[in-house]
Amino acid sequence: MNWSEHLPALVIAIPLLGAFAAPLVSLGGKTLRNLLLIVVSFVTLAIAFLLWRSVLAHGTILYVMGGESFSLTLPSGFTFPVRIMFEIDALSAFMGLTVGIASFAGALFSLQYMRGFSGLHRFVSLYFLLTVGAMGMSLTGDMFNFFVFIEIASVASFGLIAFWRDKPEAIEASFKYMLLSQISAMLILIAVGSIYGKYNFLNMAAIANAVQMSTLDKLILALLVAALAMKCGAFPMSMWMPDSYAESPSGVTCLLVTVSQVSLYGLMRVCFTLFGTVAQSGFIPWIFIVLGLMSMFFGVTMAVIQHEIKRLIGYHSISQVGYMLLAFGVGLAALHDPRALADYGFTAIKGGLFHMVNYSMYKGLLFLAAGALYYATGTRDLNEMGGLARRMPYTTVLFLIAAAAISGIPPFNGYVSKLLIYESVFTVHPLLSAVALVTSVLTLASFVKIFQTAFLGPEKNKWRSVREVPASMVLGMMVFGVVIIGFSLFPSWTLSSLVEPAAKALIDQAGYISAVLHP
Repeated sequence: MNWSEHLPALVIAIPLLGAFAAPLVSLGGKTLRNLLLIVVSFVTLAIAFLLWRSVLAHGTILYVMGGESFSLTLPSGFTFPVRIMFEIDALSAFMGLTVGIASFAGALFSLQYMRGFSGLHRFVSLYFLLTVGAMGMSLTGDMFNFFVFIEIASVASFGLIAFWRDKPEAIEASFKYMLLSQISAMLILIAVGSIYGKYNFLNMAAIANAVQMSTLDKLILALLVAALAMKCGAFPMSMWMPDSYAESPSGVTCLLVTVSQVSLYGLMRVCFTLFGTVAQSGFIPWIFIVLGLMSMFFGVTMAVIQHEIKRLIGYHSISQVGYMLLAFGVGLAALHDPRALADYGFTAIKGGLFHMVNYSMYKGLLFLAAGALYYATGTRDLNEMGGLARRMPYTTVLFLIAAAAISGIPPFNGYVSKLLIYESVFTVHPLLSAVALVTSVLTLASFVKIFQTAFLGPEKNKWRSVREVPASMVLGMMVFGVVIIGFSLFPSWTLSSLVEPAAKALIDQAGYISAVLHP
């Protein structure tokens, strides 16, 4: 058996087995539990990388579960798929690789960050389940299984956000997230049930080939857009974000950030692939543009007035999601016009996708750096910090890298993705670009405030005993730091090898359909 043919199954099975094995392995002591956490996370990342390389080399990968053969997409006598299927194109592999990086970095950071807390076998199990949910959402080609994986990720998130059960704020944040997630899940389930009732199948490619855009189809589209906009943190459905990100353990927060991006991936898959023939016309693209502008404005203005570091970064998450929604809205509007697509639409989509992976990396690093500050000082209040650069040099440098990236300072990767967005949206209307630029300026102001308050300034007497965080936490931060620097040093390679194939896959609805229906 050629094990490489089974990479789609392995990238789900490995963390899933890790989740079930964690309680048993933990009986052997913390060393074995920590080893399980690192090994499974690293293997998952390695498989995700190999899967991405395989897709780039050989094209879309189809993997059927429950059939006579893992490669049999259409059983004899059927004109549509009837089994659970993974359909992994360049976009799916792109998201899976992002999930793998975030999961591994968060696992490294959590080794020492979570030391001393009870119930860590539950933590490890839930962490792996969160990875499984995010990875499955990225790779599945079936709408019902997309719902199943998003529920796996949601349930794991509830437990991880409320892991510190003695903190009322954590319980409240978990409840808010649970409430919104269940509303979102209900909308998705209604949409999935309606699809199955009308078309009698749930495969995404088959649905995209059969959509007629009747009144029911339009209602299904509306339900899916509303549900996934909630999950990715678009304003005004984003109030769960600051609380959840602030109260969850930092190693978990960096993975939650990526999960929100996978939800945004689901939203784009729905609009570009399932309903691409009609979603590109009319007012639907402008819904994304307006949501993007509102998210950018609300997130950055709320962030400026915060003094609790993780909550401040959480509000910036809303504004960064706005950039991506703006870019994808412009790209969707240009999809029906080949000339407009060539002039600015494809650039907008590239900028949005590049910003997605950039966001996952620098936002993950920012949350880990905030967690390092909390670990060292016991506070998240910026007003109580000061002069920590002298005591925590590695954390300082890594925070500065992430802050420069999110602020769009050249030559960091955030500058490249934002520049692509600025250029493309300016073509549609200069005001869109102006709002994005103002948001970047306010973002820079926020992180100058954090850096000046926490790391620079006079050293406070109570922090004279503070030391750099343990090596595993620094290594976790360095995973994100290395990726950010790599993207910054080699933007052309990143765009050509990582982003452009994903962007081409997103707009190639016909290719996605034919891979399944005409293998």
